[in-house]
Amino acid sequence: QVQVVESGGGLVQPGGSLRLSCTTSGLAFDVYAMAWFRQAPGKEREGVSCITWSGTTYYTDSVKGRFTISRDNAKNTLDLRMNNLKPEDTAMYYCAAARYASRITNYCLSIREGDFGYWGQGTQVTVSE
Repeated sequence: QVQVVESGGGLVQPGGSLRLSCTTSGLAFDVYAMAWFRQAPGKEREGVSCITWSGTTYYTDSVKGRFTISRDNAKNTLDLRMNNLKPEDTAMYYCAAARYASRITNYCLSIREGDFGYWGQGTQVTVSE
């Protein structure tokens, strides 16, 4: 059984930084594309960042240059380092694993919710004074 658990959310001031972590079990982590999504109240879930099995990274335009996704295959973990946070980054952040193990190189070209089948419960990020 696949388990996906996020942690690291909290309250941070605008311009501050936060690191989210995602721990997984029950899947061959090293061959799964992984992604971070977020959803603010009343808004659609948005793909934030994605990293392929080989380590190629993708970001939605609004976070490019501020967020960094990384994975540690030895620990089966995924991180999202967020810098220069803005109030509009406030959302529930979700970690997700691809629907199946795949070495398709362009899996993350579009960070689509339907491409990911295993989800955590989310961790809240609030950016405010």
